[in-house]
Amino acid sequence: MDNGVSAGSTASTSTLGHIALGLTLLAFGIGHTGIIDGVSAASSVSLAMYVGGAALFLLGLLEYRGGNGFNGTAFAGLGIFWFTWAKGAGASVSDEAAGTFLVLFAMLALTLTLAAASGVFGQGVYALLTLSLLLLAIASFADSGALAKAGGWVAAVSGLLAWYGATAALAHWPMALGRSRRGAVAAG
Repeated sequence: MDNGVSAGSTASTSTLGHIALGLTLLAFGIGHTGIIDGVSAASSVSLAMYVGGAALFLLGLLEYRGGNGFNGTAFAGLGIFWFTWAKGAGASVSDEAAGTFLVLFAMLALTLTLAAASGVFGQGVYALLTLSLLLLAIASFADSGALAKAGGWVAAVSGLLAWYGATAALAHWPMALGRSRRGAVAAG
């Protein structure tokens, strides 16, 4: 993620896209964990449709227009995922169909993981998203609530990582771990 953010730049589009992805993943993940009484994955449908789906897709198109093919692919592709997931939530589809849908988008997330050039934050977000979608797919195939909760936790951590990366870009916070001059490990 870019640290220099100015109005109208692809950096600001990128930052907004990572915030949208982070918030959507966090809501989706928390819904699957069952940690908050009365909040389920279905509770995140509106957020997934409009923030994760429509807004992320639009931001992907803006990234393409600005010349950033990676973020264009990531945002538009994940926008399609969130919009499709939200539209299908509550529909009567087989567990196998739901699992297959999750595996297919896990493949997109894996592609993004392997192609991310933005270091631990970019690769971490997409690697955790990949793992989350695979856990949720296996949970769907196996009808396992425990695996679905685990997938939810991984999605929530991925969302927090995306949110932190975007917030750090805006606030100019440290985004990489390295050695300080005194030899201690420090963010920098």
